[in-house]
Amino acid sequence: MTNNNDQPIIEFSDVTKRFGILTVLDNFNFSVAKGEKVTLIGPSGSGKSTVLRVLMTLEPFQEGRLTLAGTPYHEPGGKGRFQASEKHLRQIRNHVGMVFQSFNLFPHMTVLRNIVEAPVRVLGMARAEAEARAIELLQMVGLAEKKDHYPVQLSGGQQQRVAIARALAMRPQVLLFDEPTSALDPQLVGEVLSVIRSLAHEHDLTMLLVTHEMRFAREVSDRVCFFDKGSICEQGTPEEIFGAPKEARTREFLSSVLG
Repeated sequence: MTNNNDQPIIEFSDVTKRFGILTVLDNFNFSVAKGEKVTLIGPSGSGKSTVLRVLMTLEPFQEGRLTLAGTPYHEPGGKGRFQASEKHLRQIRNHVGMVFQSFNLFPHMTVLRNIVEAPVRVLGMARAEAEARAIELLQMVGLAEKKDHYPVQLSGGQQQRVAIARALAMRPQVLLFDEPTSALDPQLVGEVLSVIRSLAHEHDLTMLLVTHEMRFAREVSDRVCFFDKGSICEQGTPEEIFGAPKEARTREFLSSVLG
């Protein structure tokens, strides 16, 4: 378990995110320690995925402050808002990897090229080094023999495992998972969860996960946060949240998803 006395690697301070008149995150406060594995659970529309999208700089926020490893998402003069140059945001984005519900692989590129292109183009890594790293990552996700295949030749589970390898190739400080199994056929879910489980247990990555797989969340998380209406209603260890939730809303949600 990570020492929470360390400076948080992720820190939301009074962040408010609106879509028009709809407030999705309401004076949201949340921090994650380096190396911590945190899972966000809750009903659809509660703000979980918005947290990840804001972290990935895919969505601006209107109020508050957000920092990654001490670096603010706004530049001086931003007045606490998500106001920053594309260059500044790109520097932040280089430290955050995200695995989406849909795999977002480039269909015209082989598996190997899908993993290699960003480290070469964005990080300036030598292609030979990037390819060696990509093959290591493919071995880790059990797909080294598929390096010359195209995405259309892979199952959904295999494509998502390539997407995980691609995110890791950028050597992120933080890895985000936005319901990574929701687009998969049930029989393919296990192979993706197995890869994420290995990452959680064997690597000192900071991981933030949004998932409806409650048993999996209980197994891999240091902390579980239950979201409701743009705020964290309750948080604690997996044993506390799944074994003895304090809030009625948490109990109601878990009862509905666990049967």
